[in-house]
Amino acid sequence: MKFDIESLSNRKVKDILQYKINTKTKPLGALGTLEEIAMQIGAIQNSESPKLKNPTILVFAGDHGIAKKGEVNPYPQEVTAQMIYNFIQGGAAINVFCQQNNIDLKVIDAGVNHKFDAIPGLINAKIAFGTKNYQDQPAMTAQECDAAIHKGAEIVAKTYNNGCNIIGFGEMGIGNTSSASLLMSHYTGIEISECVGAGTGLNSEAIKQKQKVLTEVYKKYKSAKQVNTLAYFGGFEIAMITGAILKAAELKMTIIIDGFIVTSALLAAHEKYPEVLEYCIFAHTSGEQGHKKMLDFFKKEPLINLGMRLGEGTGVAVAYPIIVSAVNFLNNMASFESAGVSNTTT
Repeated sequence: MKFDIESLSNRKVKDILQYKINTKTKPLGALGTLEEIAMQIGAIQNSESPKLKNPTILVFAGDHGIAKKGEVNPYPQEVTAQMIYNFIQGGAAINVFCQQNNIDLKVIDAGVNHKFDAIPGLINAKIAFGTKNYQDQPAMTAQECDAAIHKGAEIVAKTYNNGCNIIGFGEMGIGNTSSASLLMSHYTGIEISECVGAGTGLNSEAIKQKQKVLTEVYKKYKSAKQVNTLAYFGGFEIAMITGAILKAAELKMTIIIDGFIVTSALLAAHEKYPEVLEYCIFAHTSGEQGHKKMLDFFKKEPLINLGMRLGEGTGVAVAYPIIVSAVNFLNNMASFESAGVSNTTT
């Protein structure tokens, strides 16, 4: 699937935005990162008065074949499906934060190893009942990976058509920090040992075991030829988020990037479409050790660092009010001229 993502580098509106920001009743640069966000969103929307419409977080869920063995995850695979029910019932952290900040939440079954009945609030986009174990074979076929990318893009397009212009992504999938670590190592060139973290709560010995298992997996992958990296290591939820990010950029939506897993999907998206970064705001630094290195790879700073490593899109939901502040000051704060306040002397 191909995407048409326009670079924002030559947007003429940037000069207008910079003048508008600079002539607000404040010293130059006094609102720091808020000024950068206002500039970015204005450029994305090609408007000197950008608006945030129907903010939405899409939470994609999928299971991972490697999780069945329990070598890299402290929680059993069944927790993925159990958490889906928790999302639908409104009991998870992401539900709390979305409700608090008036963010629409959609939950997607990308490939959970569970047969759900038709449940209001759950989007059925299941590719298969979990991926294969990449210790033995690629996690998914190239065709399944393409289908997941397409489905993620399709869901974003529907969200956009319902009036949303700012979107974030969350995930749920026992074992998905392992997939993200492998993807991170491939796309950044960083050693597996520096990519692997505690996931859902591994102790130091278990982390060493996880590093050993994933190092062996990566060695096997490196000896293979002509393989699709995202298909080999990814989860259905990660592949769908990859497609979702790319479609959102194509549609000129502002994209809020969450933590470790979502950023691994961005790495996959960025490999073919580097312009996608221009549409991304990085919500937070995850407590998962590899995430800071991912942000360094992109040369990006996050909005907040609260030591969170829950996933679900919680970093997006918590950081969202900062983005609202950036747009509000741009649109509502007085200028020196309108307020009758003297500007700097020349």
